[in-house]
Amino acid sequence: MTTTPARKSSPSRHNLGTVVGFEFVRTTKKPRFWIATLAIPVVMAIIFGLLFISNSSRSASADAQKNAALAFSYTDRSGIIPDQVAAAMGGTRADSSTDGAREVKEGRIEAFFAFPANPATEAVKVYGADKGVFDNGKYEAVAKQLLALSAQAKIGSAAITAASGGNIKVETETYRDGQVSGGFGAALPPLMFLVLFYITIILLSNQMLNSTLEEKENRVTEMILTTLNPTTLIVGKIISLLLVGLVQISVFLAPIVIGYAFFRERLSLPDIDLREIVFEPGPLLVGALLLLGGFTLFTAVLGAIGAVMPNAKEAGVIFGPLMALIFVPFYAISLILSDPHSPIVQVFTYFPLSAPVTAMLRNGFGTLGPVESVVTIAELFIVGILVMRLAIHLFRYGSIQYTGKLSITSTFRRRSGEAQHQPAPH
Repeated sequence: MTTTPARKSSPSRHNLGTVVGFEFVRTTKKPRFWIATLAIPVVMAIIFGLLFISNSSRSASADAQKNAALAFSYTDRSGIIPDQVAAAMGGTRADSSTDGAREVKEGRIEAFFAFPANPATEAVKVYGADKGVFDNGKYEAVAKQLLALSAQAKIGSAAITAASGGNIKVETETYRDGQVSGGFGAALPPLMFLVLFYITIILLSNQMLNSTLEEKENRVTEMILTTLNPTTLIVGKIISLLLVGLVQISVFLAPIVIGYAFFRERLSLPDIDLREIVFEPGPLLVGALLLLGGFTLFTAVLGAIGAVMPNAKEAGVIFGPLMALIFVPFYAISLILSDPHSPIVQVFTYFPLSAPVTAMLRNGFGTLGPVESVVTIAELFIVGILVMRLAIHLFRYGSIQYTGKLSITSTFRRRSGEAQHQPAPH
């Protein structure tokens, strides 16, 4: 009786969920991760607290100044200022400019204003007691307010005064393809994808690079690859880093959301009218796909760098210039917005490493056409997947390359050699 030889059992492979969970927990358990993550929110909270205290004291000071009117004297060679308007603001007419300036110097009055014969061409002379660099600006403000109120009293019409001074409201409505365009309110939501792209890349790029280098530097990669498929490992690292990025983004945004929701006025944050924001499905979908494609491409490139380089120091030589590429389009932002079809903008739009930022800028401001959107999105995903496959291939051969950089061409020669020596199936 013949016995069939026992078939070798293949190495057990961890599923993707196990890899994602392990990488996520390993990253979030490190104290330095939370120190780096909480450092910015803590600094922001301190800044917000200082602004809150400063604005509170400034508000109290402003209220006190309102209750105590500024005592000043003035001379008026223009004949514009009525005595009753000046008196209502706390002013008295001086006999001469010399007398008014002397009273300020002697501390008998806070300020003196000398209005010239023609305020349109001549400067108003202001003399005041020193109240500090910031508070000294109130003298100029009072002089301008007195002149404006006097002009309005002379004209007798608030509408004419506002029109002559340019103090009018303008509502603009623009059209694109026969439909009302949303303006900046429509550009803001798609541009948020650009902000998220920068946040995720800046926060996660170093972690992505180190996550593939850490096992190599610890000399445990060959042990991992005996039980784990390289594809599962790389994809699991990318997904785990995306989850880590979501945690960091949530922590960073928390102080801003809390500050805006509860302390907006005290922190002097701008008031955003949400009714002016327009959510257009097309640009939002394009922005989301550009974000996902750009993230896929950059993480794949960083994974390939980590597979080739023996340590983080060597990888940093390439890492720095690579990260600089995502800021290059901002050097030509005026050209991108004013002439999106110029040759340099087209190069930025279709060159893979500058395409995400350029395309998201153009998408936000409505200059990225449908065909350009499809081509750019397809390019990012195709190139990203190809680079990811290259990163997996390089990690398979470079994971145990500890002493020097991995030669990419040699890995393909080794792979072809392995294929030639593979025994033919019976």
